Amino acid sequence: MLRRASGHRFRIEIAATLPEGSPHGQGGIGIGRGSMTDVDIAIVGAGIVGTSCALWARMRGHRVVLIDPAPPGSGTSAGNACTLATYGCLPVNDPSVLRDLPRLIFGGDSPVSISYRHALRHPGWMLAFLANCRGARSRAIAGHLAGLLAHADAGVNPLIAEAGAEDLVVARGQVTVWSTARAARAAEAGLSLRRDLGVALTEVSPETAAAMEPGLALPIRRAVHYPEARHVTDPEALVQRFHARFTALGGETLVAAVSATRAGPDAVRVVAGDQRIEAGHVVIAAGAFSRRIAGSGAEHLPLGTERGYHLLFPGEAQRLTRPVGWAEGGFYATPMGRGLRLAGTVEISGLDAPVNARRLAYLDRRGHEMLGPLPKPASSWLGYRPTLPDSLPVIGPSVQSGRILHAFGHQHLGLTLGGITGRLIADLAEGRHPNMPLRPYRSTRGFLRG
Repeated sequence: MLRRASGHRFRIEIAATLPEGSPHGQGGIGIGRGSMTDVDIAIVGAGIVGTSCALWARMRGHRVVLIDPAPPGSGTSAGNACTLATYGCLPVNDPSVLRDLPRLIFGGDSPVSISYRHALRHPGWMLAFLANCRGARSRAIAGHLAGLLAHADAGVNPLIAEAGAEDLVVARGQVTVWSTARAARAAEAGLSLRRDLGVALTEVSPETAAAMEPGLALPIRRAVHYPEARHVTDPEALVQRFHARFTALGGETLVAAVSATRAGPDAVRVVAGDQRIEAGHVVIAAGAFSRRIAGSGAEHLPLGTERGYHLLFPGEAQRLTRPVGWAEGGFYATPMGRGLRLAGTVEISGLDAPVNARRLAYLDRRGHEMLGPLPKPASSWLGYRPTLPDSLPVIGPSVQSGRILHAFGHQHLGLTLGGITGRLIADLAEGRHPNMPLRPYRSTRGFLRG
């Protein structure tokens, strides 16, 4: 249990945290075991990525504390499109952004919007983002994302089984539709790239797509089924299940905001509210808020925000049987435990900017076009997707210290990549070499390309 010690230090005591004979903890390296640190690993951020890191580390027997001022899974992880999108390798960085830039900045009827005030205040980030929209660079980013996504199931499936969360996961694939002939033709390059990168997809006729999802009201010119995709009926509940299992295995949770870290040769001091924790390793997994942690190295990275929105329609989940993405609309309609969720679009803007009512109105209007008449939504939501200018996450050591590990910047793919990120972070903390190259995701990579 967490106990206050003198000088506002916490000593985390773990006594009989694992059931006798439990396989967890057997053979674990136990970083810092027998040292003067309070914990082996302190993890900052209790979203899907941070909680996955915590559960992986605790399953391997390490002394772990998870730190966040908010309940696990209650932030951006709660409001996503619910998809385990192993096909999602095409980045927002696309050559079409360069072509359509004036419309994205000044128009109001696009699935992607860029706040011109935010762009003017952050010209370096915008230049880096646009440089990564060039054709060759965009294809390279897609390859790096595909390489990570190929391991996604190997990261999340053991956590789902460990947490007993199989009932929250539905394996019916995902369908994407195009409603205009022009967009259907323009999709060929992206679909061809996905095929080249090993993504499993099946073209289905418009008639077959309409039979698969008869609740669709829009005309269908092209349709693709991703058979290996799955969706989660409640992503917040999934994180809560992971956290509950982490706690049952003896993991500790501290409700506090981390403001700073300070790395030494043998440990990292974490400043969490008025508390101080000494950890063998610290994992920064605070999503879009990671830059606010002084001394972590994250404050020097060009971490931006792709703001996403959703509308929830309780009692309307029966309209669909799986997530359906409307390509021209830039959003998903997903049946989930709480109702039908319309989620998506991209708004490049700041963390502190107010809710953009035009984005919510866009979702509402386009939802009616996609599905026919809908009731008034019961709730709306804004979330902050952490995004680097090249749409790749940062996974690996900080420039500050090898004892500080970064795990953020997953943009649209946090739910999908949280599990494999947690597995990779556990490997790195243990000094193991992961079975995949992490060079594309290092914090020292060049973010301005072209």
